[in-house]
Amino acid sequence: MTFIQVIDCRTHQADELDRLMDDWVRATQGKRTATHSVVARDRSDPAHVVEIVEFPSYEEAMRNSHLPETDRIFQRLTAACDEGPTFTDLEVSRDEQLNTGVVRTFVEEVINGRNLDAADGLCTDGYTHHDPALTSYDLGLARAKEENAQAFEAFEPMVAVEDLVAEGDKVCARLSYTGRHSGAYQGLEPTGKEISTTGHATFRFEDGKIAESWWNWDDLGALRQIGAVGI
Repeated sequence: MTFIQVIDCRTHQADELDRLMDDWVRATQGKRTATHSVVARDRSDPAHVVEIVEFPSYEEAMRNSHLPETDRIFQRLTAACDEGPTFTDLEVSRDEQLNTGVVRTFVEEVINGRNLDAADGLCTDGYTHHDPALTSYDLGLARAKEENAQAFEAFEPMVAVEDLVAEGDKVCARLSYTGRHSGAYQGLEPTGKEISTTGHATFRFEDGKIAESWWNWDDLGALRQIGAVGI
């Protein structure tokens, strides 16, 4: 279970805390068990600084705390604080990255469910679609739906989300898909052959909706599988 430690302190040396964090990251390279760290300052009280550190589990957090490098940096952190820091230990009971949920819904409803109109509620009005396999690398939502409808009909794709990584306003997806070349597409007559390939997509969000996306599929691999190009 994910474990989070919150270190709460008061200091007039906030820049020194930033430097200490840099030192700790360098000193624990290859040893630390922490996966994510955030240092934040209180907007209404600049002397109030909070550090939030995430670990895969409580046990991993304890391993990290026993590193000599961690203890050394902690002693310097304490010295930089106006008063002793306080700690809050949290077991995460729910961890939901909201944008990744939208991406999963997009894949399941729009692509696998063949409900292209569902994209209207998942994407912004100014959505831009980037895909080198389509007629333009910068398509609006309406045109992207039209061209993808042709691809869906020709190849019957079923997409699986293998991995999702979220950072800031972007979500990156590692994808795989299986399908069958059952219809004509861009001059290619249907072969009836099965297709299995992979791809990546990156989504940029605005106000909880997809504002832009970039798609890259192994199109060469797919063309080889249907015999459209040589090895």
